[in-house]
Amino acid sequence: MAERDVLRIGMLAGEASGDILGAGLIAALQKRFDRVEVTGIAGPRMQALGADSMFPMERLSVMGLVEPLKRLPELLKIRRSLRQHFIANPPDLFIGIDSPDFNLGLEESLRSAGIPTMHYVSPSVWAWRQGRIKKIARAVDHMLTLLPFEAEFYREHKVPVTFVGHPLADDIPLDVDVSAAKTALGFAAEDEVVALLPGSRGGEVRLLGPLFLQAALWCSQRRRSLRFVLPAASSERKVQLEQQIADMPGIEALPLTILDGQSQQALAAADAVLIASGTATLETMLMNKPMVVAYKMASLSYAIFSRMLHTPWVSLPNLLAQRELVPEILQDDATPEALGAAVLNYFEDPLLGDRLRREFSELHQQLRRDASEKAADAVCSLINR
Repeated sequence: MAERDVLRIGMLAGEASGDILGAGLIAALQKRFDRVEVTGIAGPRMQALGADSMFPMERLSVMGLVEPLKRLPELLKIRRSLRQHFIANPPDLFIGIDSPDFNLGLEESLRSAGIPTMHYVSPSVWAWRQGRIKKIARAVDHMLTLLPFEAEFYREHKVPVTFVGHPLADDIPLDVDVSAAKTALGFAAEDEVVALLPGSRGGEVRLLGPLFLQAALWCSQRRRSLRFVLPAASSERKVQLEQQIADMPGIEALPLTILDGQSQQALAAADAVLIASGTATLETMLMNKPMVVAYKMASLSYAIFSRMLHTPWVSLPNLLAQRELVPEILQDDATPEALGAAVLNYFEDPLLGDRLRREFSELHQQLRRDASEKAADAVCSLINR
């Protein structure tokens, strides 16, 4: 039975990972209410469940510290429009999903206008820019975290919080059928497959795409049995990657399969993964795949970011374990040779991959909490309060 007839939610997702979380939460809320009206910024998954997107989600998908400054006038205009809309048409609750630099300012202004606010996905405030906790305390009535150590940080700072786990941990099975995934992608069961995931944003692929391809060439020259699969995150990224491949000398010798999306299938088929730091490292961990994590940013962004960092790790598997499970090769250290050697290490030392898979399985079970339902519980508690 529905708890009330209509629930009106303002919801804003700034990128694909937020769209997944938003869609899961909307679906869970739709089980509890006769009608759920969602307005804000939504991706295709949220829109498929009826969410009304006032602006294209892609306009918020910017990376780094310096790059968003170039788009600042547009971003401020979008945020101003959203603020005016929600104050004129107050929802029962506003939920900002990730995108903290955009969402927290909007949440703070809406909360000061009397609209309850919730933030879904903690900013990495425990890792860098810890002073943001004061702004978060002003901006949100309740924080939803995906990871257990994040919730502890908020409790220490007296911010209401619920650890909900991660929807991907709920969705991805504990045992992945590698042979079936290889067959589905046209590989033989005995093929040694490396998945290349250079990111979902244009800026990431611009910096990491050529680097990952060069690393794959380096590996292929030393281990001829390797096969490579490259899932493009979108049609735009596929065009970008195809141009990078066309511009790279010697790439025609690389046994490479490019996919439209299908990142989870590529991960399922992979024996090892070379991946950009970000949410996809968690998915890779949940798929039980040994990985090498890499990242590059614009030089100025990295100089600022590295000075603010309060943790020795950037990848989610290492942060969850609170120690280095997987290699992180960043910025100037990220060369084709360094990345390639780290990838080949998994094939030359199979026991290393076996140990990782056991650790990843334990972490997977810690994050299996029925996240969307727990998030919906928190929503209902907040609006009833």
